[in-house]
Order: sequence, then structure tokens, then C-alpha cells
Amino acid sequence: MVISGRQGRKPRADVQRNRATLLETAQRHFLRHGVGTSLEAVAKEAGVGPGTLYRHFPTREALLAAVLQTRSEELVARQADIEQLGDPAEALEQWLRAMEEYFSAYSGLPEPLMAAARAQEPDSPLTIPCDILITATDQYVRAAQHAGHVRASVQGYDLFLAACSLAWIKGNGTDEESLGRLRALIASGYSERDAQA
Repeated sequence: MVISGRQGRKPRADVQRNRATLLETAQRHFLRHGVGTSLEAVAKEAGVGPGTLYRHFPTREALLAAVLQTRSEELVARQADIEQLGDPAEALEQWLRAMEEYFSAYSGLPEPLMAAARAQEPDSPLTIPCDILITATDQYVRAAQHAGHVRASVQGYDLFLAACSLAWIKGNGTDEESLGRLRALIASGYSERDAQA
């Protein structure tokens, strides 16, 4: 069987350039207008037609997943710092705050993430990034459970949704004082110490 020589070739320079420009432009639009921004406006500002945008990113979720991937370096760096903490309860708390901040990057971001995590859209390009974050959260939860800090019934999925919910609340104008109280309520809900009190 003969394999085509085209297989494994790098994309043409203009294709790579269009993709990079679309990602940069989409990120600006998501920051300004939220994840519901007009994709046609993204394409127009990037200097390409809507067809080019949809060839690179067939759905809004595909574009959002690609933009989030470009922003994931900060979350990975935070995770590396958190891994150095000796206290599993503190590590879990810091991870939840890091996710909350990541989910707050764009207005409207928590909704598609929660939908993907609930598997309402199993084919969504956001499902894999959500699964990765849920798995990481589960590892922090299990370490804190092993140390006796977190109730045995709590799962990473639960706290992933809690972080999404806080990001949604934050994005709707809730003040930091109220957010602090909500974080404390969530922590008391998963804390083994509070369960024993």
C-alpha cells in the first residue's frame, strides 16, 4: 500500500498564520464581549472570511477550546506552584481558586464548560479540557481525603462545578466579600473537620 507523501506535512505558512491571527483576534473578542461574541466579527477583524474561520474552527466550542489552550500556560504554572505545597487541604483550596480565576477569564465561559462537563455535549471540543481539569481536581481531593481533610463522599467533579459556579457568580458582578463567604460555604461543605464538628 502506498502512503501519500502529503501525509504528515506541515500546514502551509498562510494557513498557520490565519489560524494564529484568528486565535489572537478571538481572544480579544472573548475578553471584550464574552464567549458569545460574533464569530463573523472575529473573522472580519482577523482579515479572513467566515469560511476560513469555520475551516479552522468548525464550531464556537472548537474556537473557544483552542483559545483556552493558548491561555492554559498560566494555569499549568499555578499548578506547578501548588504541587510544592506540603498541606493537601491548602493545595486543594489553591487549586480551586486557580480554576475559578481561569474560568473567569471570559464572560459566559462557565456555561459551556459546565455543559461539556455534564456530558450534555459529549462531542464538544471542551469535553477533553474539562475532563483533564476534573481529573486534576480529583487528585487534589483524594490527597486531601487521605490526609483526613475532605469528606469521603466528595469528588473532583463536584468541586470543578463549584469553581465554575463561583466564576459564573463572579462574572455577574458579585463583590469580593460575598465571593469570600461563598468560598467559605463551599469549603465547609467538603471539609471533613466541619463534618465532624
